[in-house]
Amino acid sequence: MEKELIIEHTLQVLKKLPEEKAKEISAFADFIFKRFEEEELSKGFQYLASNSESFSFLNEEEEIYTLSDLKNTDNG
Repeated sequence: MEKELIIEHTLQVLKKLPEEKAKEISAFADFIFKRFEEEELSKGFQYLASNSESFSFLNEEEEIYTLSDLKNTDNG
C-alpha cells in the first residue's frame, strides 16, 4: 500500500473513532515518530564516527622499538 493510501485509510478510521481513542492513536503516532527520529539521529552519529578522520592516527602507529633495541637475544 502506498504511503498516501495508508494515510487516507488511517484518517478515515480516525474519523469514525471517539475522541479519546483518536487521542490514543495520536499519542502512539507521536511515540513512533520520536523513536524514528532517535534512530535516524543515531544512524547519523554512527556514520559520522565511522567516516571521521579523528582517530586515523591509530592506524599509523609508528614503530617504537626495533630488534636492535634488544640487549639480549636468544637464538636457541
